[in-house]
Parts: sequence; C-alpha cells; structure tokens
Amino acid sequence: MFSDQGPTFRELTVQALSSIDRGYDLLAPKFDHTPFRTPDRFLDAVAAALAPLGPFDRGLDVCCGTGAGVRALRPLCRERITGVDFSAGMLAAAREAHGDTPGADGPGLEWVRADVRALPFTRTFDLAVSFGAFGHFLPAERPGLFAEVHRSLRPGGLFAFPVGAPPPVGSALYWALLGFDAGMRVRNMVWRPPFVMYYRTFPLHGVREDLARAGFTVSHVPLDEFGRRPDGSPRCRLVLARRV
Repeated sequence: MFSDQGPTFRELTVQALSSIDRGYDLLAPKFDHTPFRTPDRFLDAVAAALAPLGPFDRGLDVCCGTGAGVRALRPLCRERITGVDFSAGMLAAAREAHGDTPGADGPGLEWVRADVRALPFTRTFDLAVSFGAFGHFLPAERPGLFAEVHRSLRPGGLFAFPVGAPPPVGSALYWALLGFDAGMRVRNMVWRPPFVMYYRTFPLHGVREDLARAGFTVSHVPLDEFGRRPDGSPRCRLVLARRV
C-alpha cells in the first residue's frame, strides 16, 4: 500500500496515537506517498464535471492537506485558490509542493491555517471543494461545518465534493471499513487525545439533509468514470450544493 518513500509502521503508529492535528503534522512530509492522498483520477473527474458550471473566480479547498485539490481547482478558477487546513505541517508541505503565488500567471495560491469549523471568510468564494476529509468530523459536527462553508461562499456559490457508494453488505470492503471504524471507536474510548477518522459516518441521505438545513439547494451527478454497481447506481457521485 505504501511506497518506499512513505511512512514506516512505527511512524504510522505514532501518528495514530496522536491528536488529529499533531498526527498530520507528523505524517505531512510523507503523506503524498500514502494511499490516503486523493488520487489524480478523482481530482480530474471532479474538475471535468465542474467545468461546465464555471468558470469561477475564487476557489476554496476545505481541509486541503498537502494541496492535491489544486489540480482540480486550477483549471476552474480565474483569480485565486485558497487552501485551508488546521495542520501546520500539511500546509507547509502544500506550500512546498505548489508554491504561494500572487497570480501573475493563472490563479494565485494561498494557504490558510484555520479550523474549518470556524472559517475566517465571509462571502469570499464562488466555489468550494473538499476531498477525503469528512471522516474527521462526527455526524453532529456536519451542520456546523456546512454552515461555515455556506457563510464563506458568495450568493450562488457552489460547494462540491465526491461521495462513494457504500460497499455491498458482506463484501470484503464492507467488513474492512466496519472493522476499521470499530477499532477507531475502541481506540478513542481508551486513549487520549482522540483521533477522529471514520469511514461509515457520511451517508448521502444524512449529508443532503444537513446541507439543506445549512441553506444549500442540493443535487448530485454521477461520476461515470468509476462505473456502476450491479443495480445500476453510480459507484461515485459528485454532490453539488448551491448557496441560495
């Protein structure tokens, strides 16, 4: 699963026993060499799906990590791209990988350290995206998170993110994710500080309801690059939440 440049088992163990922000500070230098980094295939599929809805002036990558989302935002945004994360280590890696530019050639880039549950923006962005970060938020935190993104968008702004279909009950992936979440719950019962990361706490129906309560109109489109399930439903959808 990991390249020779990725973290060792010991490093992953230390990260898993740390707080979320400290853990990602430790993992940041090698994060892009792990399977946790969003694959370019997903980033390109999202960019292609959003292209007909743009162009956009200012884009926000929510929980940007090491900045992989820049690949999706760069062809969509004309003025500026902002990545926000609460891990100083991840932001340092993003700045090293992508720079921090004023935008003389293409959109400018900036990296902001902040808790996305208290974003320092109001009516600033036309587009917000997020990739692979929602497992770090408990279901009770979703309404507040979505409200912060809503406040950060201009009227008519769009919040977009991919959501995968749940694995079939009884499949190997189903049991793997169930086991991971169960192990994480046990870890957080017996160890402090907690490390919140769950794979089965972001169901589409609940997410749609929370987005609507935050003031979004919600739709979604299939990302057909990832195929269909036996029942014909898409394996991956792009959620499109529009600020009214």
